[in-house]
Amino acid sequence: MTIRTVLVTGATGKTGRRVAERLAARGLTVREGSRSGQVPFDWEATEGWAAALRGADAAYVNYYPDLGAPGAAEAMTAFGAVAAEAGVRRLTLLSGRGEPEAVAAEEALRTAATGVELTVVRAAFFAQNFTEGLLAEGVAAGELVFPAGDTPEPFLDVADLADVVVETLLTDAHAGLVHELTGPRALTFDEVAAELSGASGRPVTYTSVTREQYARLLADFGIPGPEAEWYADLFTTLLDGHNVDPTDGVKRVLGREPRSFARFAAEN
Repeated sequence: MTIRTVLVTGATGKTGRRVAERLAARGLTVREGSRSGQVPFDWEATEGWAAALRGADAAYVNYYPDLGAPGAAEAMTAFGAVAAEAGVRRLTLLSGRGEPEAVAAEEALRTAATGVELTVVRAAFFAQNFTEGLLAEGVAAGELVFPAGDTPEPFLDVADLADVVVETLLTDAHAGLVHELTGPRALTFDEVAAELSGASGRPVTYTSVTREQYARLLADFGIPGPEAEWYADLFTTLLDGHNVDPTDGVKRVLGREPRSFARFAAEN
């Protein structure tokens, strides 16, 4: 299958921006979909999806705020139907590793996108969350606060995720597959703080909080109450120990080892 034009949803975010850059570097026509971009795309504005998808051979599907969030399965059902109607031939869906609700949304897209090739990439906790996401401000101030206890996580560099997404969009070997992506080694948040301290030359300390304390912190940060509660539930669920073991997903797709957290910290 020849892929020439790709819609990238969430093209201004952590993953979408990197996927779009890589596709453009490979000579693809990239439609950078976002709420304020040249290609309008908003997960809450279904009326604009058909125009964004029309003429695209493939799409990177990055649901906001998370594929396990309330309403995601319904959105995937609607999006899959529109993609199939538009003649899109291949989809790569970003999902969360170890999220049962996300698996339901994956299945909803698979069922609705009749005749469309679907690849799912289930990602571990992003390393870039410490430098570009909700945790970045605290890390910059020298304190990492999170409801993780001493549970390790095999943090994934988004650069690896983007490389995998591009490979699944442009080659024919991944239709119907689910790839679980992690970094090469699981680290505790104490170890993460030590890596960040060493790379930046500034002390970063980790403070473990309860789920309830974290929800209150998010609310104080300005996140609406129900959303803060959902994020607190999500993070405590992801870091309950069931995602500790690294996978070989990056190596199976790209033929190389995933980037280490130490490399990420040094480069960022």
